[in-house]
Amino acid sequence: VSGAAGVLVGHPFDTVKVRLQVQNVEKPLYRGTFHCFQSIIKQESAFGLYKGIGSPMMGLTFINALVFGVQGNTLRALGKDTPLNQFLAGSAAGAIQCIICCPMELAKTRMQLQGTGEYKLKMKNYKNSLDCLIKIYRKEGLRGINRGMVSTFIRETPSFGFYFLTYDCMTRYLGCEAEDSYVIPKLLFSGGMSGIVSWLSTYPMDVIKSRLQADGVGGVTQYNGILDCVRKSYHEEGWRVFTRGLTSTLLRAFPVNAATFATVTVFLMYMRSEDNLRECEPGPVIQQPSSL
Repeated sequence: VSGAAGVLVGHPFDTVKVRLQVQNVEKPLYRGTFHCFQSIIKQESAFGLYKGIGSPMMGLTFINALVFGVQGNTLRALGKDTPLNQFLAGSAAGAIQCIICCPMELAKTRMQLQGTGEYKLKMKNYKNSLDCLIKIYRKEGLRGINRGMVSTFIRETPSFGFYFLTYDCMTRYLGCEAEDSYVIPKLLFSGGMSGIVSWLSTYPMDVIKSRLQADGVGGVTQYNGILDCVRKSYHEEGWRVFTRGLTSTLLRAFPVNAATFATVTVFLMYMRSEDNLRECEPGPVIQQPSSL
């Protein structure tokens, strides 16, 4: 449920982010975040902002279940709730979910670019996200489906560590307790800030991942790997290339992760009975000493 809520809130910002990250620097279609929003709505209608939503909508249900489940169980296995263990448990969750996340984001990226700019003639062959993955698999096999896996792993592992660490620190600092009348706004704020911190921690690698997953469309390949992509991108566009789409990403990160964490936490609050609340083992979201 939290995954679906997050996708609906944040997908338009993600579409803008991807287009800004991969557009041709010599013939840019968009001047910035807001111009990209305006152009998409004007040329493709509001539905253009939701291109490729099928892939994350299908995948994030499993991803969120996997992430919160792995994080909670890893934290319990480590035995002690410390900041370091919060980071390690989050990192473990981020690493494992790459198996689902990478193919999902590949399909999402290809669908978001379909029919735009230099991809206008080359990419009018995907009906939906599932059709996109099937056609990539038929043409390139498992290697094609997992394009960008290494860069996704490098991005997600530390990112999720900071994600859960920040949320834990914020909820402790704000004193998020079940009986607090302001607990929902506090949870929303904590979740939003955790999303921003996690994206800032590894954003340059997200730019590289997007470029690698968009590479090879129409049979033209520019990059031989992560280091080659970093080198060529920096040589052609300077260090600013690694911040492309950051504004859109941060605008998206706060509401998406606020909705995600608050939904998970409130759901757990209601699923646990009042009598057993204090006897519960530390949950995957808010740990001791919080009564949540």
